[in-house]
Amino acid sequence: MTYSSPRAWLAGCAVAASIFMVTSCTSGSADGNASKDHSPPAASGSQAVTGASEKKLTEQAQAALAAVHNGKMVEAGAERVTDGIHTEPSLSEGKAYRLNLVCVGNGSAQLTFTPASTGTEAKVPCDQSVVQQRITVHKSVRIDIDGAKGSTGVIAWRIDAI
Repeated sequence: MTYSSPRAWLAGCAVAASIFMVTSCTSGSADGNASKDHSPPAASGSQAVTGASEKKLTEQAQAALAAVHNGKMVEAGAERVTDGIHTEPSLSEGKAYRLNLVCVGNGSAQLTFTPASTGTEAKVPCDQSVVQQRITVHKSVRIDIDGAKGSTGVIAWRIDAI
């Protein structure tokens, strides 16, 4: 997909984020049963993210990524910090890419790659700062971003071909 303007890119991200949110709302809970309670978990030390504030946080995260857009977008998305991001993007072997991440909320998240030689593990603070990392693909890649205990908010990500 090619987007010619930041507005078109944001609209595309909003659609993708909506799909991810609907999917995550219908996925099972940790005990293997579908969750019937769609209210946010009780906060412990930090405020829980509500539906309205989650939408606002997603918009802030996507706007921060749009500000640093560089290259052709390959894949993108957004998830709750508590859900994390676990993706195996379709990337071409031998090519270089830039992974852009931003977390908006409270706490932090941890970025890891499989295989580890793809990129460097990094802490992603949930303070709206953009974390960028160049990655080189030698074989299939898995990218995991897991929220630290007690962290809340939204993580948005984008992979650009460079």
